[in-house]
Amino acid sequence: MKKETELKLDKPIVMVGLMGAGKTSVGRALAHKLGVPFVDSDKEIERAAGCSVVDIFSLYGEKEFRRVEQQVVSRLLDTPPMPKVLSTGEGAFITPEIRKKVLSQAISIWLKADLDLLVKRTKFRDTRPQLLHTDSKKILAQLIDERYNTYAMADITVETFDESLRKTLAKVFDALQEHLEQKDKQNGR
Repeated sequence: MKKETELKLDKPIVMVGLMGAGKTSVGRALAHKLGVPFVDSDKEIERAAGCSVVDIFSLYGEKEFRRVEQQVVSRLLDTPPMPKVLSTGEGAFITPEIRKKVLSQAISIWLKADLDLLVKRTKFRDTRPQLLHTDSKKILAQLIDERYNTYAMADITVETFDESLRKTLAKVFDALQEHLEQKDKQNGR
């Protein structure tokens, strides 16, 4: 693995994937490794709305949440500092307007995890509105069916397993480095 200082980033890195895939923990670790800021879009949405994501869903519904999410993610992509690592909610990349903006202005990294790992990682959390008071395995399986083809449009795909954060981070870093090298070759650098 090359030293992180050798990576030349000039745009945000956006972490995408389902809840429990590791977008926040891996994104935060990647930002630290790269020496750039980390931003969690759900935390920024909560700050803008003055209430939790769960409350936004229950009070206003998913449609209103997606509207606010689109505004916040657009703002985060358009404002300094650049580069930065941005962790998005599991539905952000599914929204066509957000996906188009991410694909044109950022490097997207899909953390792809299997159903059992997602269930394990989300089992004891009450911050996932879609999984409250329901069969989380069934919902997650449905989301995999509905969303994995869209997530596959991301610039980079990294399969994650029940492994250490350090190991997943190394895979993400290596995939990012390879992506940047390919872009340099395409651009004749």
